[in-house]
Amino acid sequence: MKYWQKSQNNATMKILKLEQIKEILKNVDVISAIEEGFVKFSEGKAVIPPVGEMIFDQPPGDVHIKYGYLRNDGYYVIKIASGFYENPKLGLSSGNGLNLLFNQRTGELKCVLLDEGHLTDIRTAAAGAVAAKYLAPNKVEKIGVFGAGMQARLQVLFLKKIIECSKLMVCGINQAELDKYKIDMEPKAYEVETTMDAAELAAHCNLIITATPSRKPLLNAGLIRPGTHITAMGSDTAEKQELDAEILKQADIVVADSIAQCLVRGEIHHAIKNKAIAESKIIELGNIISGNSKGRISEEQITIVDLTGVAVQDLQISKAVFEASL
Repeated sequence: MKYWQKSQNNATMKILKLEQIKEILKNVDVISAIEEGFVKFSEGKAVIPPVGEMIFDQPPGDVHIKYGYLRNDGYYVIKIASGFYENPKLGLSSGNGLNLLFNQRTGELKCVLLDEGHLTDIRTAAAGAVAAKYLAPNKVEKIGVFGAGMQARLQVLFLKKIIECSKLMVCGINQAELDKYKIDMEPKAYEVETTMDAAELAAHCNLIITATPSRKPLLNAGLIRPGTHITAMGSDTAEKQELDAEILKQADIVVADSIAQCLVRGEIHHAIKNKAIAESKIIELGNIISGNSKGRISEEQITIVDLTGVAVQDLQISKAVFEASL
């Protein structure tokens, strides 16, 4: 069922709810849309103001407001997304939010996407797949995942479109959550091992995903094997950190979704603050996709992609869903 509402000037505004959005996404090539967005962003065609955010301590949570547009495009987006990490104890999802899509030329609200945070989850997982497409080793022996939540699942599921590997090792601090992850993922044709030992994961996995809200490093540089690729996507504020800064110093290639954004949040922010790397070492993901910068050229290189989440991703997925709904 489609939801429409007339504004005072008779312009039509569409309202899409979560179940409709999930159905529409079945016919959307999200990875290609996100890839295109990253390229245009790195070409300087995007206008993306700094992230607005609120950080909460009791209970722990954060709210991000991301917004922006592409020059000579039809739309602009405003996205509000939250993460409250004790919600599962209440039987609630940790993520929530909505996206608002506007006509860039008139300011008219074209679509309210009541996605409850789902589009943020999907575009983030798609970005992880894009990162692996250009930077993962050719032969992935085993995929390692830190965390057992929604992104720990979606990142792996989106990798299936890019990487031929069905062996997983998931690491966390709660065995019950790890067991639930194993139960959920094994029917999807994965072999799943669980561990609470970061060293064990790093020893066996040459593609690692960090998908936690940790505020202290989960991995240190001495654990990382040559040839390992790391997609770090949990650290999207200045307070969060999943990787020891020395790992970025050790890495052959360090990639940001947005250099400007990663200077103030995420793994790159911490590495620069600790003088482990210089800004000149950082490459932007869109430039690797376009071929303007080199990605992985050797199976021995250590590569890291720091995904802090850029509003161009929210724009691209909101546009794709809205246009597929027409």
